[in-house]
Amino acid sequence: MEMRYANELAALRKHDTGAKPANWQLSPRAVRDFILGKKDPLELDGKEVTITPKYLGDDALVERSIITLAGNRGLMLVGEPGTAKTMLSELLSAAICGTSTNTVQGTAGTSEDNIKYSWNYALLLAKGPVKEALIPSPVYIGMKKGIITRFEEITRCPLEIQDSLISIMSDRVLNIPELGEDGFLFASSGFNVIATANTRDKGINEMSSALKRRFNFETVEPVRSVALESKIIREQCSGMFAANGLDIEVQDDVIDVLASTFNELRNGTSYEKAKIQKLSGVMSTAEAVSVYYQSALDGYYYGDGNVSMRSLVQNLLGAVMKENKDDLPKLKDYFNGVIKLKAERSGGLWQEFYENRNYIK
Repeated sequence: MEMRYANELAALRKHDTGAKPANWQLSPRAVRDFILGKKDPLELDGKEVTITPKYLGDDALVERSIITLAGNRGLMLVGEPGTAKTMLSELLSAAICGTSTNTVQGTAGTSEDNIKYSWNYALLLAKGPVKEALIPSPVYIGMKKGIITRFEEITRCPLEIQDSLISIMSDRVLNIPELGEDGFLFASSGFNVIATANTRDKGINEMSSALKRRFNFETVEPVRSVALESKIIREQCSGMFAANGLDIEVQDDVIDVLASTFNELRNGTSYEKAKIQKLSGVMSTAEAVSVYYQSALDGYYYGDGNVSMRSLVQNLLGAVMKENKDDLPKLKDYFNGVIKLKAERSGGLWQEFYENRNYIK
């Protein structure tokens, strides 16, 4: 994030006059502008730089998250998969401390060494427990430099590994007993933790109450508006095409069909008030972006450059099937009910969309 938006961050730093917490590169107001966008462009090296909105969702959630990180508690972002928790944590880290890569990836195999420190055993055997033999973890680096440590999927870690954060976040001290009297690392100002957790992970309810008290929890909700979901798909895919050097124009009408489909399948209601069986799988906006992107690549490499409804239906089917095969009959019913009704009323792309339902077997 800090490389992708280097000009925006530089322009904000140049014009930032707000009060900054210790060791922050931007004030909370400027961090907010970086994430949510700013109406008027800023001057940098004689050129105008537009501060673009990067997170399209709950503005108040972003503001609360920034204030949390300015305090003495960590920030816990929870929600359904694909709700941009990781992206928001990256944006916050990039704006606050200039780096979004100081990260622990939580897995069932994450150990306490991944959170605190480990040793270079060749140096350890040669010189004993000295600082140069110590291999710092992202948490250690965050404490030493006074920057944010991101902890992805924290609830996938074993409970005892999660709890190794408790004393660090409470006392802001990491004890390294092997170093004796010098074995205390005191966190520099600016250190904090942003953790993420999916509500569908079984471990989410196993997080200890002691660790929970060290975080402020913010729930990142799925996108409710079809118009907003269309905008997110459009902007994300446009950025991905540009980043990969692909001369592909997004097709707004196709995106609107896709956004409406995902929104209805996710929420279990349609614009026409027709009955829909809500899918048990994750129908996230991130998945919708992937479906459109894959369909656009199919048209670019194998077709006439346009997204075909055949490819859209096939990629939609793949997104549904990878989560839960039991959702397939529900998807068929959706096409035979809601999509058929849309096709009869609107024709056009909806008719093409409906005609390709035979790929759903």
